[in-house]
Amino acid sequence: MINKINLTIYYMMKRIFFLLSIFLVLNSCNVDDGERYHFQILGVEEAIVPDSFELGNTYEIKLRYYRPTTCHIYDGLYYDKDLNTRIIAIRTVVFERDNCVPADSELVEATFNFHVTNNGSYIFKFWQGTDENGEDIFYEVEVPVI
Repeated sequence: MINKINLTIYYMMKRIFFLLSIFLVLNSCNVDDGERYHFQILGVEEAIVPDSFELGNTYEIKLRYYRPTTCHIYDGLYYDKDLNTRIIAIRTVVFERDNCVPADSELVEATFNFHVTNNGSYIFKFWQGTDENGEDIFYEVEVPVI
């Protein structure tokens, strides 16, 4: 009886050791994390917004911005809303490569659809960067809802 118990414990310990070994091997592998990157917010140079909105309609708003390098890739918008005020900027992914080329002489265009859900006026604050004191600079447009 004792030999059967010892044999069972031996096989159980062997299985536990085997599973633990596999777990350690899989967790200790050095997997390449891939390409390094970070996110950066860029300023809006130009915004093309309708003169007025109608409640319930959807409008395309065009934004133009300068892309600093070829390693800056458009990743959507920074978009913050507070009641009828919208703060908007360009969000990019910046790949950390050695072959980045300056590309800031060409305006790039991005668009988004804006659905009008409230009466009154909408105030769009397009972020354009910061001044010498680190204060945010905005290009503001007020669009009435008729």
